[in-house]
Amino acid sequence: MTGDVERYLVVGALLFVLGALGFFTRRNLIVLMLSAEMMLHGVSLTLVTFSRMHHNLEGQAFTIFILTVATCEAGLALAVILALYQKSNSLDVELWTDLREADLPPPMAAEDAGQRPFVPPEPKTFPRLTPAGVVPDIRDEHDPDRVDDAASPTAESPLEPSKVEDVIKTAVR
Repeated sequence: MTGDVERYLVVGALLFVLGALGFFTRRNLIVLMLSAEMMLHGVSLTLVTFSRMHHNLEGQAFTIFILTVATCEAGLALAVILALYQKSNSLDVELWTDLREADLPPPMAAEDAGQRPFVPPEPKTFPRLTPAGVVPDIRDEHDPDRVDDAASPTAESPLEPSKVEDVIKTAVR
């Protein structure tokens, strides 16, 4: 039994240490969240091991609470990560420093750390549609002086409908 307990404790400690290393060395939020989950599972394994070693169920009860909290934390963290990703289009933690409290100092800049600063890509611009009721100004590519203002050949202004008599006259010609 002693050899099994030591193995479980080593695996629990290894899970916790790997999770802590991942949490403190990575900048991707999803990796940070997974590293925190790994630390919680390492603690859970250690609690279950001590509970089995002492022949009681307190470790299993604590593990159930830890797993419940970890599940809630994972759901909320993913929701926050998705909302923030839609805002900044990146999972880099350093880009979200503008969300900190106003009285807190800014974190160490990338220039101070000797790294190249991250430059977010330019936002895409999409064409806009002409508002309803306004005649679009479409320039001809081959003749810059000619403007297609969507006027009919018989109307006096582009927004005015053609007269029936003028339409009939142009159709007969």
